[in-house]
Amino acid sequence: MHGHRLAPLQALLGRRPSGSGKSTLLHIVGTLDLPTSGGVRIVGHEAAALRDRELSALRARHIGFVFQAFHLMPGVTALDNVADGLLYTGLPAAVRRRRAAAALDRVGLADRMSHRPHELSGGQKQRVAIARAVVGAPDLLLADEPTGALDSASGGAVLELLHELNREGATIAVITHDAEIAATLPRQVRVRDGRVIG
Repeated sequence: MHGHRLAPLQALLGRRPSGSGKSTLLHIVGTLDLPTSGGVRIVGHEAAALRDRELSALRARHIGFVFQAFHLMPGVTALDNVADGLLYTGLPAAVRRRRAAAALDRVGLADRMSHRPHELSGGQKQRVAIARAVVGAPDLLLADEPTGALDSASGGAVLELLHELNREGATIAVITHDAEIAATLPRQVRVRDGRVIG
């Protein structure tokens, strides 16, 4: 993130569900993958120069992720799924759980904290994933097709939640191939074959 500030809420839009490079770009920006050339600098740190644990700690403090496949741990409560988003922060377990409870309340799931993933609807699972992504108050939230596995009602509720988080100050980039979703966001960056085209 060299010298460019992301718009508060934007869409990275490709013309096809796969193959345009949107998710690859998200993985590079989020330091999940390293670029084959050039570099990624986040808050003064060159990502390629960091060890795995340092990179994990950097992500935990500065970047939140929401994926289409919720990536929740089965058999673990919503509360602990969200609290695990703070594992690399060095916070005590009681503090992590307290912050996780507040994040679940923020996404409207205060009454589902003790539920396990198999006891939640698709929309509720995505809300847990969003709570996990924002529990550490990251500088940037990267959402890769966050409504792709949801019905239209649940998807609409998740998009409204992302808009709400943005109004509260979160910087969010949504990766999507859905032009309707992109049209609801104030800025679109179009990607095709790994290149920004507009």
